[in-house]
Amino acid sequence: MANKFFVSPSPHIHGAQSTQKIMADVIIALLPAFCVSVAVYGWGVLALMAISIASCVLFEYLIQKFFIKGECTVGNLSAVVTGLLLAFNLPLGIKWWIVVIGAFVAIAIAKMTFGGLGKNPFNPALVGRVFLLVAYPAQMTSFPAPTVEGFVDAYSGATPLAAAKAAAKKFAEHASEVADKAADAASGATAATAEAVKDFDYASVDFTGMLTGAMSGSVGEIATLALLLGFVYLLWQKVITWHIPVAVLGTMGVFAFVVALCKGGDASLLWSFPLFHLLAGGAVLGAVYMATDYSTSPMTVRGMVIYGIGIGVITMCIRLWGAYPEGMSFAILIMNSVVPLLNKYVKPKRFGVK
Repeated sequence: MANKFFVSPSPHIHGAQSTQKIMADVIIALLPAFCVSVAVYGWGVLALMAISIASCVLFEYLIQKFFIKGECTVGNLSAVVTGLLLAFNLPLGIKWWIVVIGAFVAIAIAKMTFGGLGKNPFNPALVGRVFLLVAYPAQMTSFPAPTVEGFVDAYSGATPLAAAKAAAKKFAEHASEVADKAADAASGATAATAEAVKDFDYASVDFTGMLTGAMSGSVGEIATLALLLGFVYLLWQKVITWHIPVAVLGTMGVFAFVVALCKGGDASLLWSFPLFHLLAGGAVLGAVYMATDYSTSPMTVRGMVIYGIGIGVITMCIRLWGAYPEGMSFAILIMNSVVPLLNKYVKPKRFGVK
């Protein structure tokens, strides 16, 4: 009689968490930010979300049905989360067909090309967002300015990061012109960079508005307080740990403080400059909801900390000295590529080894 007793590989104990439940928790965590976006920008946010989510779900279903021909995984809600996060990274009023293209890149190229959920090395929503930023820069950087009545104006308003970058660029150009007449151009450019942070009055920024959503930006990044509320929910549900978000945001804050200190700024700049960079742009959205993606983040605590520090440093370098006012998306994708090395070389001690 053949031996029909089989022992499967470890682990043998399974937790109550499932992919569907984890994704559902992420959706719940994003609901406060979604509600604030609707309140600030109006019902157009619903159309943007619907197009993005429907496109992501449809592309994943069609690829699995006609190309991979495996078990349909649309029900695990991962495509819904990708569509939601992609929409959160887009400005209101962007053409619907651009949203569909972004969804196709996110699902077909960044996710399903590698085999689907859990096998993709890069965050799909960020790949879609960066592709659209490179392919359609004008449409991706045209942000409607919210009004106090909860609707949007017909004109486009600059985001806080864009305003700061423009002021720094203008100041640097002026300093460079002065340096060309008086000294070496290279040293003049260095001086311009060193003084750039002083040209924008960070202490006068409406930080309360940045917390509550009264600023221009992508529909999902404007309400920092709502995003932090979702962060608390994810920690409570043990969907994520605090290591990556705290490492990212902590590094950005320390980096900004050191830069302000080196520029010889007054006391107001020492607190307003770091706080500005923590609240502006997609800092919280990226650190909490995108850098913590299971498939593209390290498995160990030390790896998570290194990963988060790398994201924070790269983000600040791009913001302060790069061509783009925002650097979170690029930083996360760059560190996504480092994750295999972190998983290989940053390992916990073996059980029983001192």
